[in-house]
Amino acid sequence: MAEVKYVFVTGGVTSSLGKGIISASLAKLLQARGYSVTIQKLDPYINVDPGTLNPYEHGECYVTLDGAETDLDLGHYERFLNVPTSQANNVTTGRIYQSVINKERKGDYLGKTVQVIPHITDEIKRRIKLVGSGNKFDIVLTEIGGTVGDIESLPYIESVRQLKWELGAQNCLVIHLTLVPYLSSTGESKTKPTQHSVKELLETGIQPDILVLRTDRHLNADIKRKVALFCNVEETAVIESVDVSTIYEVPVKMHEQGLDRTVLRKLNLSTETEPKLAEWKEFLSKLKNPKHTVKIGIVGKYVELPDAYKSIAESFVHSGAMNECEIEIEYIHSEDINENNLSDQLSGLNGVLVAPGFGARGIEGKVLTAKYARENNLPYFGICLGMQCAVVEFARNVLGLEGAHSTEIDHKTRYPVIDLMEEQKSIIDKGGTMRLGGYKCNISKESKAFEAYCKTEIVERHRHRYEFNDKYLEDFKSHGMIPVGINPDSNLVEIIELKGHRWFIGVQFHPEYSSTVVNPHPLFLSFVKACIG
Repeated sequence: MAEVKYVFVTGGVTSSLGKGIISASLAKLLQARGYSVTIQKLDPYINVDPGTLNPYEHGECYVTLDGAETDLDLGHYERFLNVPTSQANNVTTGRIYQSVINKERKGDYLGKTVQVIPHITDEIKRRIKLVGSGNKFDIVLTEIGGTVGDIESLPYIESVRQLKWELGAQNCLVIHLTLVPYLSSTGESKTKPTQHSVKELLETGIQPDILVLRTDRHLNADIKRKVALFCNVEETAVIESVDVSTIYEVPVKMHEQGLDRTVLRKLNLSTETEPKLAEWKEFLSKLKNPKHTVKIGIVGKYVELPDAYKSIAESFVHSGAMNECEIEIEYIHSEDINENNLSDQLSGLNGVLVAPGFGARGIEGKVLTAKYARENNLPYFGICLGMQCAVVEFARNVLGLEGAHSTEIDHKTRYPVIDLMEEQKSIIDKGGTMRLGGYKCNISKESKAFEAYCKTEIVERHRHRYEFNDKYLEDFKSHGMIPVGINPDSNLVEIIELKGHRWFIGVQFHPEYSSTVVNPHPLFLSFVKACIG
């Protein structure tokens, strides 16, 4: 078996240039050429994982099938590659230091002074190589979070320098992503920020092999030549990444620029097989040439930052393309919804999705949204807390249980229709202690959920502490809110549907985490179809 090849993606000048999209696009191209590829993300923050972070801080927390709470970039990796990621694909500084300190306490370094070099860097290198162990992959891409020059990123950059030396030039390369801004006052694209960023990287002992230049307009040959000359890279290794209308165009653009060919050549791998992108291009064609248009409201409390609902938005892109439908998303703040403006806020929509979340803020707006959708036969999709809000609303207004609520919001409620899971009641720590990852669900054949999935047993990803309270189950069923999805091991209610409604489904799990370009999620496909209908 050939040695595993490693590609590192770093960023300079500014954050949010799109390292994750470039990494996912390159991985897609390599995969389309027949190579087995995976991607991991190294995050420089000291949190052990992003599970305890407010979405305003870091965007959505993505959950893998094996229960890891990870950076949202792992969602991009899965959506592009259609391959599940795992605990090993996201590493944080907090996790690295926690591991090293635990080893020190056990006496693994007995007699040694524990230092950043070699102990922290050795642990980082071990985590990088762990993903490629077992000969499962030909190529491992590693995206390094933050920006070159940040204090937080230094141990990661040093680890890359060491690995480049240890593995050799043909087994390891560095792609550096920088910004080439355009100054409208002079009418010029400026390369100086890129030059300074590469200089910063050179000071750490790393010469980048390939430069990807983020820009909002095409760069001429002279600019590329100048960058190559000043930054010690070949002209063919200077790649432009121009702004595009959708992130799913980036693999095609990168192939046109020759990024995948240059990477394979530098890693001494064959470039004979051209990437098979027919299915990808068909998806893009459908995305750009819709036959329908619908407006769907996403009701949540983090709507000022769309990245908080990244996987949901992307799931609508996938399901919209499959349905040949352009989906106009309207983000609606649940705190802005009240009895007086409910109709004004929601009447122009073809469907509404109530988003997941935690805590009391904005909860009544979500409950009112469920009420409006139920009473007006408006397609309703409730995810996690969105399902729980539909349950609370139904209990109050159909079952007549005044003041019914979730004990997360009102722990003294007379009617706790949503309650803390039994195994959660003794847990004090917040990090990584929820019901996380993939769990089975059995679906009733007499349901819209079965029509969507076309099977009776599914596995979906969870991230919650509270659940439907079984004490009220028969009351709900007799009044028309039917539990059509049940966990076979714990009997937890996973899916509810409203009998006689056009499309009203609430799910305790997170279907958005499983939607990809190649396989849009069945529930999103079904929901969009209902919105069109």
